[in-house]
Amino acid sequence: MDKINNRILSILQQDSQTSMSRLSEQVGLSLSACHRRVKNLEADGVIDGYGARLNAAKLGFEIQVFIEVRLTSQRQEDIHAFESAIARMPDVLECHLISGDQDYLMRVAAKNTAEYAEHYRSRLSQIPSISQIKTLLSLSTVKEFQGFYLE
Repeated sequence: MDKINNRILSILQQDSQTSMSRLSEQVGLSLSACHRRVKNLEADGVIDGYGARLNAAKLGFEIQVFIEVRLTSQRQEDIHAFESAIARMPDVLECHLISGDQDYLMRVAAKNTAEYAEHYRSRLSQIPSISQIKTLLSLSTVKEFQGFYLE
C-alpha cells in the first residue's frame, strides 16, 4: 500500500461508480496504470466489492437500535447457536463479538418500534443461548460510516 493506492481507495469509497478515466486523473496516473492498480487491489482482496449506500429513511426504516447481548455461557455450542441464528436474520445489519460485560453488539434497522418489538419477541428472545438482551434506541445519527480514513 502506498499513497496512490490509499487515494484510489478513498475516492472509490466515496463514489464507487467513478469512471476509470476520472479516477486516473484524480490520482495522477495513466489510465492503464490506474486500472492495473485497481485490479490488483481487487485481486488482493483489499477491495472486497462495490455497492450503493442507501437512504434508510427513504426506504422506510425510521429507527436504528443497538443491542447488547450476553450469552448463557461461553461454550462453543452456545456461541455457535447464537451466531448461526443471527446469520439467518437479514434485518440484523451488523453483529460483533465484543469484550467487556456483554458478549455481542448488534445493529438493527426497523420501520418502527412495533416492527422492532416483533423482531425482539419472535426471534431474538427465542434464541436459547441468550441470557440477557439490552436494547439501545438511536435517537439520531451524528456520524455514519462513510469509509475508512486512509490519508
